[in-house]
Amino acid sequence: QVQLVESGGGLVQPGGSLRLSCAASGSIFSINTMGWYRQAPGKERELVTRITNDGSTYYADSVKGRFTISRDDAKKMVYLQMNSLKPEDTAVYYCYANLRDRSWSYRDYWGKGTLVTVSS
Repeated sequence: QVQLVESGGGLVQPGGSLRLSCAASGSIFSINTMGWYRQAPGKERELVTRITNDGSTYYADSVKGRFTISRDDAKKMVYLQMNSLKPEDTAVYYCYANLRDRSWSYRDYWGKGTLVTVSS
C-alpha cells in the first residue's frame, strides 16, 4: 500500500519561510510527477507546483520566485521551500505523486495534508 506523508507545516509570520517535506512509501516501482496542491478555507484546491521525473517544473503565478520544489528519488521525497510567505499562502498543503504501484499502472496518490498558517 502506498502512502504519502507530509511534514513541516506550522505557523509563520509574514515574510518568513517554511520547508515542507513529503515522503512516499510502500510498493512503489517508479515515480513520475510529484507536486504540491493547497486548499485555503472556502476555496477550491489549487495546484501550487509540480516537478517531473526529468526535473521540469511548473509554478503557479502566485508563488513564482518565492517557492521552490525539489525531489530526491533515492529517498522518494519531495520538498517545497517557501520563502517570503504571505497571509494569502495560508492553506492546507497536500503532497501529490503520480507513480507506478504494484498494479504496474501509474496512479495518483495524495497525502492527508499539512496546515500552513501565515499570520502575525
